Amino acid sequence: MEQPPPTFQVKGAEIRKLRMQAGLSTAELAENALISRRYLNHLENGYRTRMRPGPYARLRTALGLPADSTRLLAPTEDPPEER
Repeated sequence: MEQPPPTFQVKGAEIRKLRMQAGLSTAELAENALISRRYLNHLENGYRTRMRPGPYARLRTALGLPADSTRLLAPTEDPPEER
């Protein structure tokens, strides 16, 4: 069976913070990242928390972040340790 494509769990508050620091409206950032304004709003407000690699890379680039930046990524949850 084929595996689903990987996704990135993102921090909506960080996306909003960087967008505002860049002086961009949601419409401007969405257009630059080639995503819909509605999708960007859902990410910023936490309704959506996961992004596929292509849109994630375009959003990161539109915000001026380097390719290796993890600033938009939510911390990963480690499984509980066994005792």
